[in-house]
Amino acid sequence: MVRPDDFEPFWEDVLDQAEKIPLNPSVERNGLRSTPDVDVYDVHYDSLDQVRIAGWYCLPKDREGKLPAILQVPGYIGEPPIPRDRARKGYAVFSAAPRGKLRSNGQYNPGYPGLLTHNIVDRNTYGYRGFYLDAVRAFDFLLGQDEVDSDRIAVTGSSQGGGLTLVVAGLRNVRAASAGAPYLCGYMDSIVLTHTYPYQEIRDYLNLYPDREDAVRETLSYFDGIHFGPMVTCPLIMNIGLQDNVCPPETGYAAFQTIVSEDKKMYAYDGHGHDAGSGVGHAEIAEAFFTKHLKST
Repeated sequence: MVRPDDFEPFWEDVLDQAEKIPLNPSVERNGLRSTPDVDVYDVHYDSLDQVRIAGWYCLPKDREGKLPAILQVPGYIGEPPIPRDRARKGYAVFSAAPRGKLRSNGQYNPGYPGLLTHNIVDRNTYGYRGFYLDAVRAFDFLLGQDEVDSDRIAVTGSSQGGGLTLVVAGLRNVRAASAGAPYLCGYMDSIVLTHTYPYQEIRDYLNLYPDREDAVRETLSYFDGIHFGPMVTCPLIMNIGLQDNVCPPETGYAAFQTIVSEDKKMYAYDGHGHDAGSGVGHAEIAEAFFTKHLKST
């Protein structure tokens, strides 16, 4: 899939549209979910098309000065967790729930399956246009918090979260990024390389509407995580499973190759699928990466 000549102007226009919408964040401490060492807050903010987005914001109870922060972006099906564990390590952590997720589906709810092909023939109304901006606006929420050091904000996620990590790192000034088993990369190649869901949703759609393939291909060219790579300049690590039949490793490699950051590293795990090595030490590698880039002075 070829990167459109107007790829960056398209996203600049979308960002301009979003900038006109006040974030209007609400932050309420949730006593039931807070613990003796972590304060948990229920957050909502406005995003593109005036859709109200939810998230969980966690802060260490004992804190001094400005904190480094991490934005966690979610997978396709699972709901965003409450990120207490990372808060215990001294981070301000926001776990975003973009539109369609359980607490953000009052105004937009395409379903799962459903999101991947919602308005897929029109780049200006495609479901991921708003979804991507919900993740970007989550980063903006962290930027606006008094307790957060705006120069030390990272983004991370796996699967769909891996793809969203590339999007946020491409569209915002991120200090560091960790992308696992990135989904939303090489869409049209992926429907050939694998027959599992979620990518199978596109194949199912094209089986019903074969005459729309060119339009689908054109739309997806503006949302392909591979095409955000030339805009990613922050330190980045990526992990993939070489036997991943959900997000083919070939597409992860393709995304990694386009990233222009001079500080990037790939971790490829043989014998692993969509877990991408998370259970055999990669979680520790990611934490060391964040310590280096967010806490080291």
